[in-house]
Amino acid sequence: MTNHETIKTPDSPRHSKDRGTKSSNNDQMTIPDIQNAYARYAKWIDRLGWLNRLLTGRFRRRQFSEATGRVLDVACGAGTNFQYVPESTEIVGIDISEPLLERARSELETLERDGTVTQMDAQDLEFEDDSFDTVISSFSTCTFPDRVAALREMARVCRPDGQILLLEHGRSDNDLIARYQEWRADAHYEKSGCRVTQEPLSVVRRAGLSVDEAETAQLGRITRIVCDPVLDETNE
Repeated sequence: MTNHETIKTPDSPRHSKDRGTKSSNNDQMTIPDIQNAYARYAKWIDRLGWLNRLLTGRFRRRQFSEATGRVLDVACGAGTNFQYVPESTEIVGIDISEPLLERARSELETLERDGTVTQMDAQDLEFEDDSFDTVISSFSTCTFPDRVAALREMARVCRPDGQILLLEHGRSDNDLIARYQEWRADAHYEKSGCRVTQEPLSVVRRAGLSVDEAETAQLGRITRIVCDPVLDETNE
């Protein structure tokens, strides 16, 4: 793995557009499409959890060990992030996939931690404004049908003095890897609902979130983002 590379100008990414994703209404995957995709892959996500921890564990630990208070994990999946969140916090997880939520509940039991997980659409969170001290999410914006809506919902339910901690993946800074990603982008999206060539910082800015801190790793494929939950309407 490569060392972290600090992004000094998060408002000026190398590429201005997401590439190779389904952008038309006819091609856009819906929530039921995403649910079906993850129902198919739930058992494999569970079986390959060790590989996920090996490849992304240190990035999750670096990002989510800073969470405090009442923590909402958006698109929590199988609960992979739970072990990296401080024990002093209260965990609430939501995801659209019930098969994954079953694994998230088991993860809480394994960790012997109190917490709740609920099936919910990230684009329409069923929480009151300012309900959480910290909102976290990992490798999720690539799958939301409306990424901007989901990010704005994260901001809505986070206290103004809290923080939003994101760990995302996207188009590599390495041209060879990026070309391969672009070649596979459409097929990958149709199969799993994942936009492999998205530009995470561009998506965050379009939602009106201010980036307080950002770093990339693994040749730009992973991006760690710390956001201020107060929306900047001039930054959309």
